[in-house]
Amino acid sequence: MSNCFLSIIIPAYNEANRLPATLESLRTFINAQTYHVEVMVIENGSRDNTYETALAFCEKFPQLRVLQETQRGKGRAVQRGMLAARGDYRFMCDVDFSMPISEINRFLPPQLIDYDIAMASREAPGARRYNEPNFRHLVGRFYNGLIRACALPGLHDTQCGFKCFRGEVAEEIFRYQTIPGWSFDVEVLFIARQRGYRIVEVPIPWFFNPESKVNVWRDSLRMAIDLGTIRLNHLRGRYRQSEGA
Repeated sequence: MSNCFLSIIIPAYNEANRLPATLESLRTFINAQTYHVEVMVIENGSRDNTYETALAFCEKFPQLRVLQETQRGKGRAVQRGMLAARGDYRFMCDVDFSMPISEINRFLPPQLIDYDIAMASREAPGARRYNEPNFRHLVGRFYNGLIRACALPGLHDTQCGFKCFRGEVAEEIFRYQTIPGWSFDVEVLFIARQRGYRIVEVPIPWFFNPESKVNVWRDSLRMAIDLGTIRLNHLRGRYRQSEGA
């Protein structure tokens, strides 16, 4: 590993409007830390000027790296960032930062130790949800029930967009990721479970954003299909470690 302690990885698709405020908040947060941080924006086939907006920030934000991923899908963007990152810890997050940026340190030593993957949870004891419509919450709980039944028993909020990986763990498991879209993190967590890595849930305050790009019906159907793909990949040995890995 390099001397970079933390990599913050942000997939960005059509985020020219929201990205500047997020990067400014991150710059303020990073300047208050005593450890070395890199921020990686992975632009992902946007139709607006997300890429140019991110590049413009590099002039005043030396810790920022901007990459372009030509293959569409949030999963592809995160995978590209995780494998290109240099941090001992690698934290994925959404542009809207529905979790306060100040919470990041709760996922890192010395506040959190003895884990391989720390996933933010809106369901763990102590978590708080703000302004989320009841219908949206119920659909999310239904889908999580499917995830627990089919792939990840015991994990109660796999779809929250904030997760922290130890660097060597990220480099191992993201190489095996096949799903390009929203369900990629279920696949990655499934692979981690197969490897015996320790996954912990961190309760967070979470604020519903009405501008979210998630489409409840479309994405729930896509995720249900992806669960079948994960099970099939597992049966075919797709996630099995290769010789010498």
